Amino acid sequence: MKDLATDELFTKEDATAAIILAKKKAGLKWEEIAEKIGMNPVWTHSACMGMNAFPQEKAEAIVALLGLPADAVDALTESPTKVWEQTVPTDPCIYRFYEIVGVYGPTLKALIHEEFGDGIMSAIDFDMSVTRVPNPKGDRVKVEMSGKYLSYNAW
Repeated sequence: MKDLATDELFTKEDATAAIILAKKKAGLKWEEIAEKIGMNPVWTHSACMGMNAFPQEKAEAIVALLGLPADAVDALTESPTKVWEQTVPTDPCIYRFYEIVGVYGPTLKALIHEEFGDGIMSAIDFDMSVTRVPNPKGDRVKVEMSGKYLSYNAW
């Protein structure tokens, strides 16, 4: 992280690093942070990692909650430039999602097409939840995703 005492610009990456450090120091979970600023935990984490922009009032709230430098507000409200140059991550938790899309992506596309017509699920007008579901063979991870349907000719 940059030396914040200098005149260097506070970037989205600086904000992410500061948030992670402050979160650890405060002993907070992402759900707790999201609840305290009045946002969904999925959106909160994504915006904290620089993948989405916070609305001004939410950026101000998280900066106040975590005691971040005031410059973090500008970084957190800035729309991201997403660059997809990375290879498939080796982290097993993240890799499994790539594997799911690789195996079931064509199936999801076919089922969306049959149910809605030729189009896609929005990743912008999007909701997601992650919950724990008890199971005798071992607890299960339940991921629910909901995105607005966009017909190909609508955009």
